[in-house]
Amino acid sequence: MILLELLLGFLWIGCFSFGGAYGAIPLIRELVLSYGWIEEEKLSYMIAVSESTPGPIMVNLATYIGSTKAGVPGAIIATAAVILPAFLIVIVLMTLLKKLIGNGVFHATLGALKDCVTGIVLATGAYMILINCIGSVNSVSVDYSAIIMTAALGAVYFVSKKMIKNGISPIILICIAGIAGVFVFGW
Repeated sequence: MILLELLLGFLWIGCFSFGGAYGAIPLIRELVLSYGWIEEEKLSYMIAVSESTPGPIMVNLATYIGSTKAGVPGAIIATAAVILPAFLIVIVLMTLLKKLIGNGVFHATLGALKDCVTGIVLATGAYMILINCIGSVNSVSVDYSAIIMTAALGAVYFVSKKMIKNGISPIILICIAGIAGVFVFGW
């Protein structure tokens, strides 16, 4: 039964997560919490770890959750399920792309999707900052270290945008955040 849940759940995420991993985080959160596969705090940690490791967040989380719930078969099924829809959609779209490339409605639709995904990414980021800095609605606990660290990282990012043409590299910012996290929160 768990293998079928993993298959259907991660197929759902793969089908309806547009714009990459950041757009998928709300879907992943809803799915794993509704099935009770992992707790919300552990999900936040997994997202943070997935951000600092190679590979897409969806694949990393699908593999992890599949393996913890059903071993190697669960990891294979969850990973394949999250990848399959995008693979099939890309094949279909590539066959249609030559016909759609000059269509104005197609370009307008892509522009609207881009704006929607940007909104989802910003909302997810704001949600994660709030959860980690002040806790959830049910259990408010202000973490001043997290607030200071978030503000400091934001300052480093925005100051670097003023000083360097394209700003600091996201990889370097992730490394800085990781090192600062070790010093502030410990191992």
